[in-house]
Amino acid sequence: MSRSARTNDRPEPRGQGRPDAGPGDTERRSAPPEGELALPVTVTPALPAVATFGELDMPVALLETLTGRGLNEPFPIQAATLPDSLAGRDVLGRGRTGSGKTLAFGLALLARTAGQRAEPRKPLSLILVPTRELAQQVTDALTPYARPLKVRLATVVGGMSIGRQAGALREGAEVVVATPGRLTDLVERKDCRLDRVKITVLDEADQMADMGFMPQVTELLDQVRPDGQRMLFSATLDRDVDLLVRRYLHDPVVHSVDPSAGAVTTMEHHVLQVHGADKYATATEIAARDGRVLMFLDTKHAVDQFTRHLLSSGVKAAALHGGKSQPQRTHTLAQFKTGDVTTLVATNVAARGIHVDDLDLVVNVDPPSDHKDYLHRGGRTARAGEFGSVVTLVLPNQRRDMARLLSDAGIRARITQVRSGEAELSRITGAQAPSGVPVGGSAPVERPKRGGAPFRGLGTRPGREGGGGESRRSAEARRIAEARKAARVRRGSRG
Repeated sequence: MSRSARTNDRPEPRGQGRPDAGPGDTERRSAPPEGELALPVTVTPALPAVATFGELDMPVALLETLTGRGLNEPFPIQAATLPDSLAGRDVLGRGRTGSGKTLAFGLALLARTAGQRAEPRKPLSLILVPTRELAQQVTDALTPYARPLKVRLATVVGGMSIGRQAGALREGAEVVVATPGRLTDLVERKDCRLDRVKITVLDEADQMADMGFMPQVTELLDQVRPDGQRMLFSATLDRDVDLLVRRYLHDPVVHSVDPSAGAVTTMEHHVLQVHGADKYATATEIAARDGRVLMFLDTKHAVDQFTRHLLSSGVKAAALHGGKSQPQRTHTLAQFKTGDVTTLVATNVAARGIHVDDLDLVVNVDPPSDHKDYLHRGGRTARAGEFGSVVTLVLPNQRRDMARLLSDAGIRARITQVRSGEAELSRITGAQAPSGVPVGGSAPVERPKRGGAPFRGLGTRPGREGGGGESRRSAEARRIAEARKAARVRRGSRG
């Protein structure tokens, strides 16, 4: 039997290099999008996709849970990959964020782990993700399905008590959802061993590569069972992901479903051309809209400063970035999901791993640096078939770079020149004037009129337009200080 015909039979040990192709293998080179590599991989013919979950060979408890949650028809990536992943095959899945990847790998992993019991410190399945938020999202998504199967989940991420996480592993967990850094720490402390792991999932593999986790990821993959199943899911498949595929996946079934966020028909893309002196007021009015909005800025300092201003203006805003502790980040996300916070201001830390129902607007107050960041930021809206818009504020000196970025992302955006207070801005984003009543006791800040001085620090890098003006508050403070100094001089001359 050729290797391309095998399903549950696992090949020779892997992990130190991809085996040479044999006479029964087929080689396929697909044409990738611009900027990505073609992946010459040994391809196992895919099993037919399914139309309903009921067609899949899964435990009754899983099927009943899906039905009880109103899920009968799988999303395309689930329908395509589940027959192969349930059969134990290696799977390479390419799909945009929000396309249903978590259940695509999660249901198969739980079904194939059910009925087994892990020894202390020796998990049976592993899900690697790039961020703490995504780890928590995956855990939350899979917990309702793991519970009826009596499969124990452990979440292992930085920013939380390592002692508590080590304790959960000592008690025994069949499935570990982890970020690479914290799992490496626990392995080095001998609180976790990976030699019993039979199923390994890499979710958002491209983001792990972009964040510099590749050395840790490969070190961890070298420790799991060489004859186990591997599933890799990614929105993009570029050079570093290609290396993972070649080294660790054997005869993978390749599925590319909904590959580009630009192809999502329920998502609108807008480029709003603004001037530096008006960017502050424009962003503030968008944040004051009815409904939730996620806004991205470049730096932690800019996020904190803009959030303080929004609170002072009467907008229920909160900041999310890597400088916040994990409990703070978890609490902020919970408030955003419940609506206690309506505007979440974030750095790229929020571009992955956040799923909020009915989030219909993402705003790039600062344009992202590359097309992959744009796709992942925008992927927070228009999830699972819902409608959403992505709006990017662009200064005159950023227009050329933004056009190139959108071209790389395969996106056609509507370009509009806007100013704060105008009806066109409100039509596109729902923008409105903020109440001006401070939230939570924040000191009031006078909102500059249209065309006034730009907001200092609003995501402006040195040399970028809009970063050199003086705010009304600082000008007023300077005037008062000068008046006091003059008064002291007059008193001194009289003495």
